[in-house]
Amino acid sequence: MISLPEQIRLLQGRRALVTGSTGGIGLAVAEALAAQGCEVVLHGLAEPAEGHGAAKAVAQRHGVVARYIRADLGSSAAVAALAAEAGAVDVLVNNAATRHFGPVEATAPADWDSDLATNLSAPFHLIRLLLPGMRARNWGRIINMSSIYGLVGATDRVGYVVTKTALIGLTRAVALETAGTGITCNALCPGSTLTPNIQGRVEDLAAREGLDEAAAAARFLAGKNPSGRFVEAAAVGGFVAFLCGPQGEAITGAALPMDGGWSAA
Repeated sequence: MISLPEQIRLLQGRRALVTGSTGGIGLAVAEALAAQGCEVVLHGLAEPAEGHGAAKAVAQRHGVVARYIRADLGSSAAVAALAAEAGAVDVLVNNAATRHFGPVEATAPADWDSDLATNLSAPFHLIRLLLPGMRARNWGRIINMSSIYGLVGATDRVGYVVTKTALIGLTRAVALETAGTGITCNALCPGSTLTPNIQGRVEDLAAREGLDEAAAAARFLAGKNPSGRFVEAAAVGGFVAFLCGPQGEAITGAALPMDGGWSAA
């Protein structure tokens, strides 16, 4: 049986790269991995002071090494530089994403290209570049942050739906190619999660419709999470940490919903 101290630091000596991790789900994932003793590399587009500040806070809270790398994942050259600077990565969490709203015929080609580059090509390239090191060490965890919109369709966000669906295909391909090794690859599919972005949208809805925050949240969630509750970012982080632990070693190639029942409806 694993003792409590060992459970808390199961990822001691490992290094994780979490893209899009200066806030929201990405930061919650970084926190959960750091709590297990994992060194973490935060990534984002935040200015250096903000990004380095976030990394310093994670390091102080959990007693681990944490640093920040700023990179635009829309550039394949920047993705390669990020992989090189991150170094030997044991846990890769492809979380960064962009999205553009509007119907298909009104979607600008540049917005489509941006969604493909950041949401799909960047994860492919990071896996391509970091997987050889995982194979050499015969251990690795790759988590692609898909979405409920990787499991169900939606209007007015074609690039997001397509790329999050394709991430599940990428996950399955990588899982099969690494089967029989110490490497796993899975996709998480969260429903509506109370990130700062979603909180802002709820507050805008409350102001626009003259609703209190609870009523605005209920309106926002209508037709989404049947649980009537937002998914907690910390719960997503905890699930990632679980997949990185010994209990998750047999889970690979899975698209795992965390959506309060949305995909079951």
